[in-house]
Parts: sequence; structure tokens; C-alpha cells
Amino acid sequence: MKKVLIIAAHPDDDILGCGGLISKYKNEIDFRVIFIAEGSSCRFDKENLKSEQTLQIIKERNEYGIKALELLGVKDYAFFDLPCGRLDQVPIIEINKIIEKEIESFKPDTVFTHSFEDTNNDHIIVHRATQMATRPGSNSFVEKVYTYEVLSSSEWRFTHTFSPNYFEALSEEDVRFKWLALAEYETEIKEFPYPRSEDGIFALAKYRGLQSANAYAEAFKLIRQIIK
Repeated sequence: MKKVLIIAAHPDDDILGCGGLISKYKNEIDFRVIFIAEGSSCRFDKENLKSEQTLQIIKERNEYGIKALELLGVKDYAFFDLPCGRLDQVPIIEINKIIEKEIESFKPDTVFTHSFEDTNNDHIIVHRATQMATRPGSNSFVEKVYTYEVLSSSEWRFTHTFSPNYFEALSEEDVRFKWLALAEYETEIKEFPYPRSEDGIFALAKYRGLQSANAYAEAFKLIRQIIK
């Protein structure tokens, strides 16, 4: 991996799925993160989507995202602010085109995206759009496509659950930085046993470590690899 594009439905999904990976390789890999939807308007009624309060909360969520990424050393990112929780109302070709243009511009060799094995419908739609955008052809420089898990989404699906086949060993410092980055999202974290908590982040990292004979790990699923 030299150039990695991380595709997230919402700000914080990137940290929950790949925060440890970013921390581990921040000095070795060129990361770019894109956010397809904003992460807050789903909490408001449709008639209030453009209200001053909603727009302010969306702005704050994006600011949290910037702080989290910069804490991990990532300065290359983009926000597309499609409607949170309503990506099913956006033609998937529009999402596909966003991702295609990002791939054409950034030219990553590796792409990380959401899992199809999630409860969040925005995540599933982003996964589908990524599959379309990374079809072999004009984007043939993409050698690997992985999916990642998102606490409070992936683990709450009780059938056809996330089944990783690639584990990235992490140091305790990597997990700590992952938590500190997530903690920038002040409105999204709660006390344990809520998954998006300090104990929740460390518990998952330890569990994935147990699965792979490591103290800590982050888990992914390799869904496509092209060996040249």
C-alpha cells in the first residue's frame, strides 16, 4: 500500500473503521479520506434539513472530522455533504460518479470502503457505489479493495455479519490514537457499554487481536485483489 483512499459514508466512520491503520502507517502511506454524506441531518425531520440549526450541526460535525484526521496526520480529505440517512433518495449513479472522479484524480492502489454486512443503509449504498467505481478497466491501478467495520453498525447485524479475512496488528499507541481521534467527535461518544467509547474501542481491538494472535488489531475484509 502506497496510496490509500478511504471512503466513508459519514464523518467518524473513517476513524471507527481505519483509525488504527492510519495511525500505524501515517508516515509511510499517502492517505486521502472522502465523506459522501454529512453525519447529522438524519436526526431532524425532512422539513428542517436546511434549517440554520441543522446546517450549524453539520458544520460542527465536519469540523470534528478535520480535527480527528489532522490528529492522525491526514491533511487530504473532502466532504460531499449528501443527506445523512437518505442516500437511498440519491441516484446511486451520482454517488458512483463522486467516487469514480476521486479515484481518477487520486489514483490509489488500495481502497477501503464500507461493508455490505452493515445495518446502516448509507453504509450499504456506499459499498455498492464503491464496487461500481472500482470495476477493472479505466481504474485498473486500484489493486486491492477492502471493507472495514464500524462500531454500532457492523456488530449490530445479527445475520450475515462482518467476517474479516485481513488483520492489521496494532500497537497500544495506535489504538490510543484511534480513540483520541474518535473523541474529537464530542457528540458521538458515550460511556461504556456503548460501542463508541474508550472501552469499546479497546475491546474491539483486543478481540480482533485475539483472532489474529496479536495484542491489538484492526480487522478488514479483502473483497478484491489484482496481482500484476
